[in-house]
Amino acid sequence: MEKIYTVQELAKLVQGEVVGDPTTRVRGLNGLERAREDELTFITSAKKKDDLVQSRAGACIIPRDLAGVDRPAIRVDNPDLAAAIIHNFFLKRPFTATGIHPSVQVGTDCTIDPCVSIHALVSIGDRVRIGREVEIHPGVVLGDGVTIGEGTVLYPNVTICAGCVIGRRVIIHPGAVIGSDGFGFATDRTTGEHVKRPQVGIVRIDDDVEIGANTCIDRAAFGETRIRRGVKIDNLVQVAHNVDVGENSILVSQVGIAGSTTLGRNVVLGGKTAVAGHIHLGDGVMTAAMSGVHNSQENGAVLGEPRPLISVNGAGPPLLSCGCPRCTGRSGGLKKKSRGFRICCRTGTGTHKRLPPAAVRYRPKLSD
Repeated sequence: MEKIYTVQELAKLVQGEVVGDPTTRVRGLNGLERAREDELTFITSAKKKDDLVQSRAGACIIPRDLAGVDRPAIRVDNPDLAAAIIHNFFLKRPFTATGIHPSVQVGTDCTIDPCVSIHALVSIGDRVRIGREVEIHPGVVLGDGVTIGEGTVLYPNVTICAGCVIGRRVIIHPGAVIGSDGFGFATDRTTGEHVKRPQVGIVRIDDDVEIGANTCIDRAAFGETRIRRGVKIDNLVQVAHNVDVGENSILVSQVGIAGSTTLGRNVVLGGKTAVAGHIHLGDGVMTAAMSGVHNSQENGAVLGEPRPLISVNGAGPPLLSCGCPRCTGRSGGLKKKSRGFRICCRTGTGTHKRLPPAAVRYRPKLSD
């Protein structure tokens, strides 16, 4: 059944202030360019006001300090968040339980709530527990002793290996693997052979987590690999054994976290960030794309931020600058160039590093 709401009704969802006709009715939310006269749209800053003028949208969500819009609007402190809440509200549908498809293989001693939708060709091991309103798409494999919390959605070809625990309202996208063996080996220094260390722990994923396609989260060597409440993980991310990812953290595509590292709350790792093992990143740490983090970081640290390009005495090709007084000229300028290399300082070390002549573009800063 199609949902149609007034601007006033939607404003109540997001504690917004209505500007213009509060009885304007809309049937959905869309982008500025695609929105129709019976749809809501949004802008996140005054910079988009001119684009809004060109939009056909019947109403809009705007920043609270923006004035002079030409149609009914909902003023809020965070338009992006308000748009997400309202969009989810429009798209929410009652759960429809289709039961268990005849082709599903179910092991022994399983506990499966009757209000579920388990689609074709799913494989369920022994002693598996599946909660209410769980939806499992074709090709999913659940190992022995797995627990799936209520309201969770597993998309096609997800694999949850033996003993792993998935919380409530978790979303796991196609091809993700939860609980494969951690990468642990002991090397015989005499022969050079690598002996596998048994990985006997599990992965525990807390409530309201979302995991992207083809992401891998390895089981612990002992104990648990832990993904805490509200974490959002993009596609193609690798989380190694015994890692603990703090609440509401975000891991962007191709992040790799080595074993036994812990992340605090609200950590954001940019794409292709590599994090060494056995370190701790404090609450609110942020990294730019392609950063490398080798040592523990305090709360709120920002790593890999872009550095300005500078030149020596105004001549020659630009050099990478770390932004410190020595590089920017506030303390005598750069040290002289070595033959064939360009010299640049690194913040916090007081030493100069050599960079190849071609290295004139931004490179992310490694942690000190």
